[in-house]
Amino acid sequence: MRQSDPISDHFRLTDVQKRALKHLGIETVRDLLYHFPSRFEHAGADASAGGLELGANVTLLGTLEKLETKKSWKSRVPMSQGYLRDQSGRVKLMWFNQPYIAKMYKDGTTVKATGKVTGSGEKLYIANPQLEKVSAAEATLFERSESASADGGAPQRDGARTEQISSKKSAYPESAAGTDFFAIYPETQGISSLWFRHAIKKVVAGGAVESVEDPISAEILKRYNLPSLPTSLVWIHTPEKLKDYEAAKKRFAFEEVFLIQLERGLERAKQSHEHGFPVDAPQDAVDGFISSFPFDATKAQRAAIESILHDMRGGRPMSRLLEGDVGSGKTAVAATAAYAAVRTRPKNQTFGTLQVAYMAPTEILAKQHFESFIKYFETFPINIGLITGSGCYKFPSKIGRGKSTTISRTQLLKWVANGEIPVLIGTHALIQKSVKFKHLALVVIDEQHRFGTAQRQKLAQKEARIPHLLSMTATPIPRTLALTLYGDLDLTLLDEMPAGRKRVITEIVKPDGRPAAYNHMRGELEAGRQAYIICPRIDEPDPEKAFALQAKSVTAEAKRLKKDVFPDYTIDILHSKMTPKEKDDVMKRFAAHEIDILVATSVVEVGVNVPNATMILIEGAERFGLSQLHQLRGRVVRSNHQAYCFVCPESRGEATLARLKALVTAKNGFELAEQDLMQRGPGELSGRKQWGISDIGMEALKNLKLVEAARTEALSLIKRDEHLQKYPLLQHAIFARAQKLHFE
Repeated sequence: MRQSDPISDHFRLTDVQKRALKHLGIETVRDLLYHFPSRFEHAGADASAGGLELGANVTLLGTLEKLETKKSWKSRVPMSQGYLRDQSGRVKLMWFNQPYIAKMYKDGTTVKATGKVTGSGEKLYIANPQLEKVSAAEATLFERSESASADGGAPQRDGARTEQISSKKSAYPESAAGTDFFAIYPETQGISSLWFRHAIKKVVAGGAVESVEDPISAEILKRYNLPSLPTSLVWIHTPEKLKDYEAAKKRFAFEEVFLIQLERGLERAKQSHEHGFPVDAPQDAVDGFISSFPFDATKAQRAAIESILHDMRGGRPMSRLLEGDVGSGKTAVAATAAYAAVRTRPKNQTFGTLQVAYMAPTEILAKQHFESFIKYFETFPINIGLITGSGCYKFPSKIGRGKSTTISRTQLLKWVANGEIPVLIGTHALIQKSVKFKHLALVVIDEQHRFGTAQRQKLAQKEARIPHLLSMTATPIPRTLALTLYGDLDLTLLDEMPAGRKRVITEIVKPDGRPAAYNHMRGELEAGRQAYIICPRIDEPDPEKAFALQAKSVTAEAKRLKKDVFPDYTIDILHSKMTPKEKDDVMKRFAAHEIDILVATSVVEVGVNVPNATMILIEGAERFGLSQLHQLRGRVVRSNHQAYCFVCPESRGEATLARLKALVTAKNGFELAEQDLMQRGPGELSGRKQWGISDIGMEALKNLKLVEAARTEALSLIKRDEHLQKYPLLQHAIFARAQKLHFE
């Protein structure tokens, strides 16, 4: 059995299974081997329904009967209950706070149930058992594999963990297949973890892992005590001991981070040979621009500006990520870099200026940056353009001094192409083929960090030189994430807030504290301030599917607030299903204080700037990550007015409250980001799919030493062989990863 073989060559698959495997991205034997378990569960002792002991962890195989949804007798907690029957009798199953379970399974369904025997006397039941559907054929296979003795051992271990696998012996350890623990895989409708366990057993026994070549050298594996690739593929699926599973996870985590670091290192090496635009504005002119700010620049801002201008003076294109909390002054730093560019003449010219493109993720944010740049440049008159999908604008207007005017797209593009508009701000409309610059020297990207050389070249059109890149984010990024994902970018932190900016007062609101929070907000509204109220969903769920997500919705909450809580104030809504024009209209009216309370989803997380909004109340707060909550809270730190954040969790659990308390105690977003990474499960951090990181890779980002080791090895390798010509397996692995990301 070869890894390149289609999986259909080795398994009889139903149409449902074929669709399920395709949905999971599994088409070849290799894909199957790299579909790793998400966890292992202790099954406890195999037992029968008629012979259970109180307190035992058991695994039962049988059929479900009399499933129903009801409420518990004393606490009225919604729950599901039913029975599991096998040849020896039946046992009661109960799921508390999970009324949907009874709707997910039909009576007569064959399942494998794993849980703890609870109750008293003769009234025993299994509490909150994990269920796994089992087909009739699989049930027979399951019983046979569970009762059969192992006919061979696991691979022999040695200190270096680089042993060979022999197909003559079973590589499916008895403890992994039997009573100690079993693998739980990422599933989809039509394919169960049980199917994956037996499929992997067949693949490994067929010798598919024996001849696989390891892209990581034996020297590196030995240095970090990592198992070889053949061994890791066995241990990740069928470990004899859970520590072997952990060792395999560590190896694959290292490999993933190592490949990402190689990608970034190769990109950085390539950039070092590119030609950029030397930007060398007079220092006194730059100082004059900074002193014109309506506030005193912080030390962090001045240091960031110095680093950026130093990079841009050289002949190589800058690649820098500017990270700072909401309100730390990133736009002022970007405006200074833009000013330096437009105060520099093109090479061998005594007229004209270099040009700047400033890309924002939304029209709302693009328009806000346009207004900000007008204020920064009002005493340094230059032409500034704005291009979005809904229209084009130019500053200054020939009609009104200090004002902008609408112009045709054709006229704007003409002036950009001949260099008459040095600064062009916009959305992704900036990288359309019709947008051509004459001397594009600097590209500023807001909240779009993976903007690479190819996209910069696309912006620069026929220019032989690549523009400098300044990427900015208000999203706190943990250090390990920054080292891994942005290894091709130099990192600058704005870790200081402007003078006079007050810290947000954050309060966790329990159910009985909600009236007090509303009263406080009412007082601020009476003083002329405005508020955001954030809900996890847009609309109310289908009543028949309400169990899927019990969370407040924007539409229903806005109606309730208007009717019962704030009848004297203007309330409107904002969410992702609205058209750009509708969103823009709502934000204009909110900014003009025609709306007192904006009820919204997390669509306001990035780039909404209304200084008079000083309150935010977040419903279902435990559904958001700490970094996202911090981003949302940042909407109300746009002025020197005291701001307030009310965090309202749905759950009363101690773990939820402990996690949310970090919002109250953490000094800044960077500290919260580190806590978020350590506390939240893999895959829950935003942007994972965009970055192309697996669950195991996300787990690796909790380990700074592992990330630094992978980075060190990758950079050392590129230093010795800049194009990896001596490492074809690594070249292939990097190419395969890039292809996978492209198709996803």
